Amino acid sequence: MLWMSCLPSASLCLLLLPCFPAQTGGENEQSTDVLSVWEGDSISITCSISGLGEHVGMHLKSSRKTVNMIYFSKDNPPNISPDLAGRTECSREGRNYRTTLHNVQESDSNIYLCIEYVTVNGHHKILDGKRSIVVVKAKTGGALKQSPLYASPQQGQSVSITCVMNSSRGDEGIYLLKTHVQPESVLYVSNQSATRILPAFAERLEYSREGKQIVITLHNLQENDSDNYVCAEEVKYVKNTRLLSASGTMVLVKEGEQTYSQKACSDSSWVIYSLLIVVALLFCALVCCTLYHVNTKKYFQKNPPNVVYEDMSYSSRRNTLVRTNTYSRGSEA
Repeated sequence: MLWMSCLPSASLCLLLLPCFPAQTGGENEQSTDVLSVWEGDSISITCSISGLGEHVGMHLKSSRKTVNMIYFSKDNPPNISPDLAGRTECSREGRNYRTTLHNVQESDSNIYLCIEYVTVNGHHKILDGKRSIVVVKAKTGGALKQSPLYASPQQGQSVSITCVMNSSRGDEGIYLLKTHVQPESVLYVSNQSATRILPAFAERLEYSREGKQIVITLHNLQENDSDNYVCAEEVKYVKNTRLLSASGTMVLVKEGEQTYSQKACSDSSWVIYSLLIVVALLFCALVCCTLYHVNTKKYFQKNPPNVVYEDMSYSSRRNTLVRTNTYSRGSEA
């Protein structure tokens, strides 16, 4: 294992990074890792070299404001953002870059992306690598319990989030918040059933509340709905204070693979139907041409003349021409 010291210099990272045109390499996108750790623990994120083209470097980015966390250069030591300085170790093991982040905090909960820079036939290209979803849970007990920890629905599908209040103080109201990509309040439900719903979810959200439990269902999810959804409780004696739950629900909406498959199947069906119709039309045309050719040939073919043949043989002519005159012999007698 080759260990390298991480330099806390984001500006140097930007200076060393070559200029690449924005291209996508979605065809080599790898699977998604989900890392759930307690606050204060350590996590390791691995970015692998794809092997497509000549490798130039690798970026580890966070989806929050698309921040460049670390840049691994092929020939130079890695460069790290000041936000992670002092608690990060970097190493390279063969074709893998490994980043170990120590003493993680709730603010480290994020979606981390591996972005590789390569050259192919002299052209620069950017390849999307593995995604790592990191959820950091607080060790101190929160006012709420929330499940599931992570959900990865297809585009157009639904997700249900369950929030349970443990404290009897939390009967004033409950929030569902988006906390990472675009922080905002998705839902607020008071104990008097007064409701405020984010307009973007006005026709796509439903909930049911029973006692200290609330189940929130988000329908027809789109890619831009990907975020960390956190339940928060409004405490009675501290007005307008929100107590976040120990762990939120990280929702990562993926493109509808099934939709693409159905579309491809539908398209192929139309192609097959079209080919069958063309073949049927060609067959009909061939049959019609054949029948037309046969009928035309019969029409123009000369009919044999009506001929009466007579037997003109010698014996026949003799029997016809030479007859005995019985009357004349009788008179002679």
